[in-house]
Amino acid sequence: MNKEQSKIQNPKSKISNPWLFPTAQKNDFVFTPSPRDFTVKEIPLYEFSGEGEHLIVQVRKKGFSTWELTDRLSNRLGIPRRQIGYAGLKDKHALTTQYLSLPAACEKSLEGMELEGVKILDVTRHDNKLRVGHLKGNRFRLRFKKVLGVQKEKIDSVLDWIERWGMPNYFGLQRFGTEGNNWQEGLALVEGRLKIRERKMREFLISAYQSRLFNDWLSRRIGLSRLLEEFGEREVETIEKLPAGSLSGVKKQEHFFKILSGDLMMHYPYGRLFPAEDLDSEAAKFAAKDRAPTGLLPGRKVKRAEGTARLIEELYDGKRISEQGSRRYAWVFPSEIHRRYVPEKAHYELSFTLPKGSYATVLVAMLKGKWNEE
Repeated sequence: MNKEQSKIQNPKSKISNPWLFPTAQKNDFVFTPSPRDFTVKEIPLYEFSGEGEHLIVQVRKKGFSTWELTDRLSNRLGIPRRQIGYAGLKDKHALTTQYLSLPAACEKSLEGMELEGVKILDVTRHDNKLRVGHLKGNRFRLRFKKVLGVQKEKIDSVLDWIERWGMPNYFGLQRFGTEGNNWQEGLALVEGRLKIRERKMREFLISAYQSRLFNDWLSRRIGLSRLLEEFGEREVETIEKLPAGSLSGVKKQEHFFKILSGDLMMHYPYGRLFPAEDLDSEAAKFAAKDRAPTGLLPGRKVKRAEGTARLIEELYDGKRISEQGSRRYAWVFPSEIHRRYVPEKAHYELSFTLPKGSYATVLVAMLKGKWNEE
């Protein structure tokens, strides 16, 4: 086992289950992702121009992934899949509405076209092809079943906490494939133990490995924050093997997730990247949802944290990854949260908006009280 594998399989956090939150209790309501109980609608990043060399097609689909949809459209329209653009990947087990871009030459072929499980809602023109990330966020609607009075109270309690403090921006388990292990193929590619010629598949698997490193880093930081709920700063420094004084003043921060010296912050919900220097000021603005800390998706041409934050981050930095790296919000703030309880059916209906790249299933895991049961 190499060092990077060891770090992933043996995180050093002393919290037995750092995915748990102080507010969360085990909750056995039923949520089965399906088109009836799980809907997702994309929120575009910008208004489409109505003219240009590309078609923007709004589609509603169920029963297959975005990649499967682009394959079907590629075959039906007789164009390479690379000519089809999309802003985000949408879940297979949901009723999803999203935008695709196609060459304008496909306009006549789209007229009257029927694909099982797909409905074309709108077609307009735009100047450029859609790229991954050309997305403001997603609106989710979920329905939970077998929610009795006790379960409802637990859901309400955690939602109250999330409305006030936000939620961790983990990659959802579906990011890692059906077996949850496609990151291992990404690691094998990075180490040269596996060769894949198809560029998109190679990038996808390596990005899964980057995502796994990010999740483990975030789990470690949540574990540290939980330790600070229970112990003093010097005790936590000893447990986490940090230099004396590196957590000075951190425990008093209002927010559950603690900002460390050298963390790289971003204005929320978008903005420039900058280091946390005045911890008291940055922590207060984080609690006010004005900004949030970021975590590393390791690779080339990406800024690393400094100081105390870097001491933890470097444990999850895949330095051999040659693909482009980036930074991702460690914490996000769900908005437009609406809830409705239907006692006669024991159903709980929930809707909310998340920024691009954030997973509704992570919020569900928090409501259930235990990530590893999802």
